Amino acid sequence: MNAPFPRLVVAGTGGDSGKTLIALSIARAARSAGLHPTAFKKGPDYIDAAWLGWAAGIQARNLDTFLMGEDAVRDSFFAHGAPEGMNVIEGNRGLFDGMDAAGTHSTASLARILDAPVILIVPVTKVTASIAAVVHGFATLESDIRIAGVVLNRVGSARQERVIREAVAERTGIPVLGAVPRLKKQGILPERHLGLVPLHERNDLDRLDKAIEEVTGHLDIEGLFELARSAPPMDRAQPDAGGQRDSSGDRSGSARIGVFRDAAFSFYFPENLEALESAGAELVFLSPLTDQRLPPRLDALYLGVGFPETHAERLAANTSMMASVREAARVGLPIYAECGGLMYLSRSITWQGRSFPMAAVLDIEIEVRDRPQGHGYAEVVVDGANPFFDEGTRLKGHEFHYSTIRPADPSLALSLKVLRGHGCVRGRCGIVDQNVFATYVHIHALGEPDWAKAMVKAGLKQRLGKVPVG
Repeated sequence: MNAPFPRLVVAGTGGDSGKTLIALSIARAARSAGLHPTAFKKGPDYIDAAWLGWAAGIQARNLDTFLMGEDAVRDSFFAHGAPEGMNVIEGNRGLFDGMDAAGTHSTASLARILDAPVILIVPVTKVTASIAAVVHGFATLESDIRIAGVVLNRVGSARQERVIREAVAERTGIPVLGAVPRLKKQGILPERHLGLVPLHERNDLDRLDKAIEEVTGHLDIEGLFELARSAPPMDRAQPDAGGQRDSSGDRSGSARIGVFRDAAFSFYFPENLEALESAGAELVFLSPLTDQRLPPRLDALYLGVGFPETHAERLAANTSMMASVREAARVGLPIYAECGGLMYLSRSITWQGRSFPMAAVLDIEIEVRDRPQGHGYAEVVVDGANPFFDEGTRLKGHEFHYSTIRPADPSLALSLKVLRGHGCVRGRCGIVDQNVFATYVHIHALGEPDWAKAMVKAGLKQRLGKVPVG
């Protein structure tokens, strides 16, 4: 397969440079122009990916070389990108910021893998001609990264814009393709702990649409589209969507896996859910906020990531669902819980001075603090018995949590040794209780392909054991 795959990496000089709003504006403009955009987020950020999907009108995907590996990143881009449309890839942090001084797993690394031109977003508060030095440094640091254009952000005046444009043009030769002023209305993309407020919690999308329209008016949209089209064609024999489900219709060997998915548990890599289906799972989506109990004939349960603390009062009020989960765990239902799911299985969540009872499956208590307790890439090795992973398995993942664990039982069974990251307690993670496994580490199915198979295998084993669940 040889196709143009017009593509553009939206990168910044650092975090909070304005990448997300400008990436949303480019994606929305491409959609309005009938260019059938797709959007990607570099890194494991669930929230930004959801916003990008909203702007593009199609589910966005994460691309991360640490979590997925370079080959899987390429495969995912080929499988889900628009061969003839417009592919907008939002970076994270600064262009060269990775997990070490060499910038390993940075946005620049992703741009290199995809051979994509980069548009650099540069905040310009209280500076003029010195911006040329910043742009020059970014453009020359790594010769195989093509910074093809610059967008100035938070411009204060027409004079400031004119001086910066002249300085960048004369001293770098890189075109300035936009100058976005300081927006009159603050909080267009408001934040709280863990980043932007999630898409499903916003009720003012008309206001955001107007802000995007305003931003778009300050961008050279056609120039940006031309940069994307300047990317060289990409060649691949057969795009791989990651193992599609058998379409024969025979589901006799499938495992029926429940998935918590609602406002409290909204963060899942789409590839994880697709991998479960490809491995033979029938997914049943559930809400611990509104459903009264688990449905009948479940073979396993997957509790993903979200904000249980912001919904703790409603979760705690649904005592029948918590009792149903507690009973399912007691009789041996395989349960895989990550981060928010771990919190739900605890005895209680304390946040902002209030404590809320949870499902009490695990003998731990959760306290949500004001600062991150674990943030960044994680690597663990399995060194204890658990329902899903063989001992000796090394897993790569990511963690981002403000909560910390207060174990009520010092003999808490932990099956993961943390090699990189924070984990649960005492440099360990992977809490095990019968067939329950709970961790702060989020994994990506394309990087850990055996995970989905193990989930289905555990579910089918549970069914053969005839444990009455539901």
